[in-house]
Amino acid sequence: MIINQTLRIPFLAFTFSSIVLVLAKVIFSPGYDKKAVTPFIFPEQVPLSKWQLKTSKSLPEPPQKDDNLISQRGYQYIQQDLPLDIEMRYVKAVDVKSLLKNYTQISSAADVRQQKGVGYYGVGVKNQRAYLSACINQGGSTFTSRQFTENQPQQRWERLLPWLLGQEGLEDKRCLWAHLSVPLKDSSPEATYKVLENAWFSWYQWWQPRFPKS
Repeated sequence: MIINQTLRIPFLAFTFSSIVLVLAKVIFSPGYDKKAVTPFIFPEQVPLSKWQLKTSKSLPEPPQKDDNLISQRGYQYIQQDLPLDIEMRYVKAVDVKSLLKNYTQISSAADVRQQKGVGYYGVGVKNQRAYLSACINQGGSTFTSRQFTENQPQQRWERLLPWLLGQEGLEDKRCLWAHLSVPLKDSSPEATYKVLENAWFSWYQWWQPRFPKS
């Protein structure tokens, strides 16, 4: 970009002032970016293509208090006698591997996959149940903190002015964590993953545009 000589000094002054302002906020207001999150109540019923809702209930509180947990709810669906359990948690965290360990005791590495138009998700098997786990956020779904970070550059630019005005945080680490699971029964893990993936793609499409605004 070519800047007219007469505008160069004002432009440089504006740029320098902006940098100083940002640094001042970071240095002197370390808690500035930790904005309070608006409470969110999960709906009792959520439609899921080709599945029938059987139950919807509150989930038990975690054994150890988690300040990152905002709200949660469990859903169970049925399809030809196959039960599908879905646990939804609204959290201020983006690393699904850590969430799995804290809430489900799943510590083994998951197989991380990607679907165009959806994003990343992890699948695995624990105690004869196949599971699929992913974090729904402002961008596509993610499984690791690195994937979340890679989704952020454009969003940071969009949030810069509201951040400078004190309206919201610079980085949004809110996540609708979805954990889906079904029993293996007589099916192979890979065949069961297909069932989970089909349900997940529909689930994601319903939830993504309904992600809490703040």
